[in-house]
Amino acid sequence: MTYVISAACVDVMHKACVQECPADCIYEGARVLYINPDECVDCGACKLACEADAIYYETDLPDDQLRHLADNAAFFTETLPGRDAPLGCPGGAARLGPVGVDTPLIAAMPPKAAAAQPIG
Repeated sequence: MTYVISAACVDVMHKACVQECPADCIYEGARVLYINPDECVDCGACKLACEADAIYYETDLPDDQLRHLADNAAFFTETLPGRDAPLGCPGGAARLGPVGVDTPLIAAMPPKAAAAQPIG
């Protein structure tokens, strides 16, 4: 079992969850963060820290977000555009740094509109 980052994180990436993760298993793609299911220790610290309410325990994912369970795993198990091999379990997001690519699901999502800025 693992925690999963949903579509609410796309183009947001506050990264408060990254700082709270004791397993260092939250990796940065180009537009969204991904939790490595093989490195996650199921502590829930990321969910509590998430400013976008984008993180769910896999059995709590809303029906319209279920595709993100397989998609988060695919980030680590599939060869993505711009990479020569699957990412696998690199042993820590901080050491690896931003990966800079996303899964096809995330890459195909339209950009989120920027929040309206107050005038004056």
